[in-house]
Amino acid sequence: MRLLENLKWRYATKKFNPSKKISDIDLERLKEAIQLSVSSYGLQLYKVLVIENQELRAQLKKASWDQSQITDASHLFVFCNYTDRSEKHIDDYIQTTAKTQGTSLDKLSAYSEFIKGSLSQKTYSEWISWSEKQTYLALSNLLMACAELKIDACPMEGFESDKYNEILGLKEKGLNAAVIAPVGFRSEEDHTQFRKKVRKPKELLFQSL
Repeated sequence: MRLLENLKWRYATKKFNPSKKISDIDLERLKEAIQLSVSSYGLQLYKVLVIENQELRAQLKKASWDQSQITDASHLFVFCNYTDRSEKHIDDYIQTTAKTQGTSLDKLSAYSEFIKGSLSQKTYSEWISWSEKQTYLALSNLLMACAELKIDACPMEGFESDKYNEILGLKEKGLNAAVIAPVGFRSEEDHTQFRKKVRKPKELLFQSL
């Protein structure tokens, strides 16, 4: 499988080459891979910010424990989950489904009510936890697409979400920065790339029942 070879190649890049940029074509490919990500009920209750502006990223670096990946990578992907529980998200999804699949809203009404009923049973804290997890599904697609294109990436939780929200004006938009990923190309000085990948052996990781 080519996928396995690509996954063996990738690693969490610690030092990027700031002089190398992702092409516009590959950037669109990464976006499409994220767009095709799985999500609960197909709702995709998140927004992904793709940040190239260096001044903005310099501010975000301070809210990321001053880690160099934030400013040295070609682009910074910020995965944001929605924090509001508005049923409009579901209504919009049903409208899009009807238009895309050429079916009537009446035929989708039962599914719409099912989703609304299921999500209404969550407490607000459960909703937030659930919506944050959705962003990680999209992040996974980005990482695999990067590996396929031989683009480096570093998934990161090491940042202050509240400060990201403030700098990017996310709270006013009903969004929260959940996880981030600088993407670009590894520096020759990043010695992490030469370390052997460490993973649990299969006999400990899997159990057949």
